[in-house]
Amino acid sequence: MNGEDLIIKNTWVPTLLRVVLGVIFLVHGINKFQMGLGNVEAWFSSMDIPGFMAYVAAIIEVVGGVMLIIGLFTRVAAALFAIMMVGAIVTVKLSAGLLGNDQMPGYELELSLMLLSVYLLAAGPASLSIDRIIFKKQRTVQQARNNSSYKYFYP
Repeated sequence: MNGEDLIIKNTWVPTLLRVVLGVIFLVHGINKFQMGLGNVEAWFSSMDIPGFMAYVAAIIEVVGGVMLIIGLFTRVAAALFAIMMVGAIVTVKLSAGLLGNDQMPGYELELSLMLLSVYLLAAGPASLSIDRIIFKKQRTVQQARNNSSYKYFYP
């Protein structure tokens, strides 16, 4: 694999996945606010989900979506989204099956979003992110500490 292929594989693809996942969650969160959180709360309650979770979901989707788009605290946002998708599958969609039934769509979308979130949780934000800019300094300090001469002077 040449250098250009590695750049595409290790930079552009994970960045594209992160940004698109962020946009998807951001749009879902904005949609909850546009519908009115009271309406979303009633909808959640009708499915035996505590109504306050409508507010929690909307805020996580908007804030977490923006965080993924810019690549800030990527792993935290991805973990929250993965947990949300497991909750959505187990509490709402599982009974409809993977592809759904006449009453509701299946959980294929939630499963896909969960797996993308798990990938970002494991792989991290990629090099085109604020995370890499902020935490690169910390990583450089850690690498210096691992250097044997650093240990000699700063035990």
